[in-house]
Amino acid sequence: MKISLEHVGKRFRRHWIFRDISHSFMTPGSYALLGPNGSGKSTLMRIIAGMQTCRPGKVQYTLDGSDMPADKIYTYISYCAPGMDIIEELTLRELLAFHFSFKRPLAGITVAGIPELAGLARAADMPVSDYSSGMKQRVKLALAVFSDTPVLLLDEPCTNLDEAGVALYRSWMERHTGGRMVIVASNDIREYFFCREQITLTVA
Repeated sequence: MKISLEHVGKRFRRHWIFRDISHSFMTPGSYALLGPNGSGKSTLMRIIAGMQTCRPGKVQYTLDGSDMPADKIYTYISYCAPGMDIIEELTLRELLAFHFSFKRPLAGITVAGIPELAGLARAADMPVSDYSSGMKQRVKLALAVFSDTPVLLLDEPCTNLDEAGVALYRSWMERHTGGRMVIVASNDIREYFFCREQITLTVA
């Protein structure tokens, strides 16, 4: 898969967040979006994911040489961000069953085995609303990483994680990102340690 940004810009009222960004992301490939707070890393990630529009510019999605409409791209993308909502009224087992009724898990991963992989087996039958912020972040990461999609978008993926959670994240990146397009928005080297290409945004 290829995602191409062509002269992409974004502003709120008269304030430009960023402008004239052109770049191509390829599968496989690993990319880090770097930049100070306010430079638009999270906004650009949402634009890449098709969750937010850009103006001016455009985002083009190409699969096997054919263009894809933006409203179909969600089936090929997994996304994780600190502010992302999950259905907290469900238990972890229920949430996993719901999520993976829409997307299949990676080869070699079973839905029933994900709580153990995430270090959450003892809490698998608790409502996610009772989880700590770090536990919820593990859930969000597991939903994204273990979904069999060619594109994985991670916005500040280690937010709220303790040392053990960061180590878990690192092992997942080493084991489960081969052959995928991975884009990480971060200023923390622990989050983008594996990325081979870096794109730095500046405050407009």
